[in-house]
Order: sequence, then C-alpha cells, then structure tokens
Amino acid sequence: MMRSMRSSASLLPFFLPASAGQRYCLLHLPAPSQPPRGGIVYLHPFAEELNKSRRVAALQARAFADAGYSVLQIDLHGCGDSSGDFADARWPTWRNDVHLACAWLQQRVSGPLTLWGLRLGALLALDIARHPPVPLARLLLWQPELSGRRSMDQFLRLRLAARMLADNGQQEAAGHARAQLAAGHAIEVAGYTLAPELVQTIDELDAARLAPTMPVYWLEYSASATTLPAPAARLVQQWREEGTQAGAPLQLAAYGDGAFWSSAEIMECPQLLQATRQLCSDWLTEAGSVPHG
Repeated sequence: MMRSMRSSASLLPFFLPASAGQRYCLLHLPAPSQPPRGGIVYLHPFAEELNKSRRVAALQARAFADAGYSVLQIDLHGCGDSSGDFADARWPTWRNDVHLACAWLQQRVSGPLTLWGLRLGALLALDIARHPPVPLARLLLWQPELSGRRSMDQFLRLRLAARMLADNGQQEAAGHARAQLAAGHAIEVAGYTLAPELVQTIDELDAARLAPTMPVYWLEYSASATTLPAPAARLVQQWREEGTQAGAPLQLAAYGDGAFWSSAEIMECPQLLQATRQLCSDWLTEAGSVPHG
C-alpha cells in the first residue's frame, strides 16, 4: 500500500494542442499562498520506463510544487496518453514537443525555467539545452543516458532475450535487429514498434559532446549511494573541465534506492527524493518571485 502525502499543491491534467494531435500534460501548481519560484518541465524516459517511473516522478513533481515551482509533465508524441503510436515517434517531433512545453510554461509562470529529465529524457534535455527554445536557468538530470547508441543496444537486447526465452523455436541471431533497422524496417521490441528513423537519431547522441553551458544538477544511482559508476565519473570529470571554461557549475549526488525505471514493482525512492532536495537546495530555497497582478 502506497503511503499518502500531505500537500497543498494542486494538479491539473489537460491536453496541449500540438502537431499531429495533442499531448497529455499534468501541471503541478504550488499553493496560492506559496510565492512562485519558477517553472520546471519534466521529460520522461523511453518506452516502458515511462510507466515504471510515473510514481517517483509524480512524488518529486509534488515536492517541487510544495517548494513553489510549477511543474509540467508532458507525454511526448506517441507516448503515454498523447496522440500517435510509438511507431510514429521521431526525435525531432519530441524536440518540438519540449519547445512547446517550455514556451507554454514560460508564458504562465514567473521566475526561471528548469529542464528536468530522466534517463533518455535527460539525454533529450541535454540535446535541447544546446539550442534552448526559451532561456533555461538549469538542468536537472536523473540517471542520464550517456550514449544514445548504448541505450538503444540495451533496449534491443530485450527483444533478443524474449526470443531466447520463447518456447517456439524462433531464435534470433545477435545483430539481426540492427540489420533490420539498417535496412529501413521497423521492428517490435517488448511490445513497442521501433522506427529506424528514431533509432538512427538516438544512436548519434553522445553526452560527451553535449556539455551544457548552464548549471547542471545530476543524480546517479549507486548501490553504495556514495561511489559513481566509472562511465559517469569520467564524463563528470570531462564536463567539469569544459564547464570551468564555460562558467557552468556541475553538482552531483548519488542515491541508493535502486533502478526504479526498470523494477518489477512500482517504487517510491525516498533516498532519491531526499538527495534531490539536498542537491538542489540552493534554488529550491531561493527567494520566490513576486506574483504578477
């Protein structure tokens, strides 16, 4: 049984008109008595990870709203409750969705805007930050994917594993899915139809080439909640070296709750929420802006 949370924040679900239909959104609003501090746009992870992480994302969004931030969660095109099938999803359309969400929130909220992404959503946030549609104050990255190609390889392994476990003799050679995509054919992975155009674009994304020029707050899972995985540690060092020249500070913290985006059970991750509160304390507690009126 999930515990209840007391909150004075309110929740507004709505559909945002967009290209090829509409996008399902959840807007977490601070209490009227809470001085507004700004806005946050949340970018969800890939495929089934979206569903696995909804609970934790909602808890964190509510915590941000309690701190005075308006938080917009958007289901990207072909995902969740938005228009389109996953087979229709394309990276440029997702970028346009983020542009739309940022512009929509900026027009309605006083204060700075933060882009918050989880997993592949964090890589999307880094991609957006190269040419942001509106001024961004900072990035919040939860367990960012560091390589688009590695992320897709991991996803494709779900297909290979399912074929190996199936008791129907339909085995598949390693690399067959990649060959099908390279030939321009869509494939099915874990119930999701994957378009070659989407995979090709994601393959080209590498966090090492996306060092942001704005403050970054990074949360990374570690079983010890203290030691970073080697790939993340190397990238952090590279970013800090590049960020020092660009004047973009990078703050980092680990948490030990677990990989909630792939867990068989829905998790709540109190350690992650606490680590986020501590890591982001400098802007979560800054003076609120004066409401327009």
